[in-house]
Amino acid sequence: MDLEFDTNYPGIDDLIKEARRRLPRFAFEYLDGGCNEDVNLFRNTEDIRDIELIPQYLTKHTGSNMETELFGHTYSAPFGIAPVGLQGLMWPKAPEILAKAAFEHNIPFILSTVTTASIETISEITEGQAWFQLYHPTEAKVRDDLIKRAEKAGCPTLVILCDVPSFGFRPRDIRNGLAMPPKMTLANIWQGVLHPNWSIRTVLNGLPNFANLEPYMPKGLDLKRLGQFMDKTFSGRLNEERIKPIRDMWPGNLVLKGVACEEDTEKAIRLGLDGIIVSNHGGRQLDAGESSIKPLTRIAEKYGDKIKVMMDSGIRSGPDVARTMARGAEFTFMGRTFMYGVGALGKRGGQHTIAILKRQLQQVMEQICCERVEEFPLHLPGAVKPEPKPVTKPAAKVKAARKRASKTVPAKVAQRKTAAKKKAAKKKSGRRR
Repeated sequence: MDLEFDTNYPGIDDLIKEARRRLPRFAFEYLDGGCNEDVNLFRNTEDIRDIELIPQYLTKHTGSNMETELFGHTYSAPFGIAPVGLQGLMWPKAPEILAKAAFEHNIPFILSTVTTASIETISEITEGQAWFQLYHPTEAKVRDDLIKRAEKAGCPTLVILCDVPSFGFRPRDIRNGLAMPPKMTLANIWQGVLHPNWSIRTVLNGLPNFANLEPYMPKGLDLKRLGQFMDKTFSGRLNEERIKPIRDMWPGNLVLKGVACEEDTEKAIRLGLDGIIVSNHGGRQLDAGESSIKPLTRIAEKYGDKIKVMMDSGIRSGPDVARTMARGAEFTFMGRTFMYGVGALGKRGGQHTIAILKRQLQQVMEQICCERVEEFPLHLPGAVKPEPKPVTKPAAKVKAARKRASKTVPAKVAQRKTAAKKKAAKKKSGRRR
């Protein structure tokens, strides 16, 4: 029996409902919302779920294994935890909870620059296995120091973010006072009063802050000046000239996150990057853009043999992971899905969410007769299957034996009839004498 699996919340939708109930509205809407009218937020998942997989029920199946090799490390499943900003706002110690669960389940955890736990803290929890996502700072000094801290902490992979040249326009966050500069509203205070469990735990664990940025922030910032600091520190667009010195500095795997077109993929390959994460920031940046699964399909087909192609945005479940990998992703990441788990179940949320996803994905693999995750594309409608190896089948042996018998049996019957006739004739002849 899987002790990490809570039968009261067997699906991700159950976690979403419980998280909505437990969290203050402003915290849940920060997690759950997209930008503008949320068009791309919903399109992301809808387009993934239009993908169909074909089962093979009469094919010999020796079992399914979801282990996946990525950058020389074999993970226990083809999914990981995507970076999410301000995680401690949604639930106290959320990044620590998820990092611990990821480490124990042997899946990758990516820490955001603007979340509420430091590189050093997460590195200690994961024994140096966590990845780090860099929001590119305006000042090279801050950039270089963050990269050095990640290297010293043992992070194997650095993820640089390219899809935030400006902060997303998110109406709910603006109404709730979570835009830049942030502000505390009476409505937020009242929401905290209505959710005493969240409020008490938040107070006991300390108010959330940008732990990674503390060394670079002036002391005693009020909320208005915090907004000014964030605008000043992270203004500017990422480009090839800004990526080149990072590639020169960083000795480990370098991944570009936020890729949404073939042109940026070509630049990533030219710059010597090791991988890309096709993503539209979970529909939080550009409402008028494509869902992430569409460029993924084109990019994986054209460049999958030149660079590691991964994806996040819109993936919510084990079947979604299967669908996404069938379209060419070598690995997948989810952010909201895991935060729903922590929001719903606190310390148990990370373990339980991973347990759900593994169960769901294993069931899909068994159902469609998929032995390894790299075989998912073979289960798309119209996929060309590899030629089976020629083997002598038992059915063929039986057929040959029957054919031989069809020739042998009548001959034996005829022989018996002839012998019987001769015997009868001889007997008759004897009586006549």
